Amino acid sequence: MSYAAIYISIMSALLAAAISPGPSFLTVSRISASRSRNDGLAAAAAMGLGGCLFSVLALAGLTSLLSRFQWLDLVLKLLGGGYLVYIGIQSWRHADSPLPSTIVRSGRRSIWDSFRSAFLVQVSNPKTIVVYASVFASLLPVGTPTELIAAIPFGVFAVEASWYALVALGFSSHRVRSAYASAKRLIDRSVGILMAGLGVRLIGLAHP
Repeated sequence: MSYAAIYISIMSALLAAAISPGPSFLTVSRISASRSRNDGLAAAAAMGLGGCLFSVLALAGLTSLLSRFQWLDLVLKLLGGGYLVYIGIQSWRHADSPLPSTIVRSGRRSIWDSFRSAFLVQVSNPKTIVVYASVFASLLPVGTPTELIAAIPFGVFAVEASWYALVALGFSSHRVRSAYASAKRLIDRSVGILMAGLGVRLIGLAHP
């Protein structure tokens, strides 16, 4: 298999993983529907940056470090799970709050807040590093050129950011935003339950 084919295989596997519903999808879709298209695209960029960071850590061998030091893996899962539970509680608490005004939604502060929130959600699950490491271990042959390895984080950013940009464009459409506004309370509380449940599940995985 050529190195180009190997690279495409890795990116395809990671795209399939990104498409799988999870906290990142819930976050980008909700930000896009409740704030603005620019906020959603900022969240998509944050997902790409988080994926890029995880790929670098996986290539650097962080998974081996987590296997060796169980307490570090425990701490990361507790922190990540706790953050997801916090996001879930906040979503439930603000379910009755009205949508922010257009001026507030389009402001720089709002876009930065969307980017930061999405990035924290993306990096809150240390299991993602294990997924990346598994893909790399399965598809990267021994003796892979340094140039190909160096190109992987850039490809990961492109895959993650592109997929979530599509999500942002879809959920920030007028039709979707109108549907969200009419059912905001139900949607926000459902998202809150799902996010909190994912957080509790991650915390549960921290136990030996």
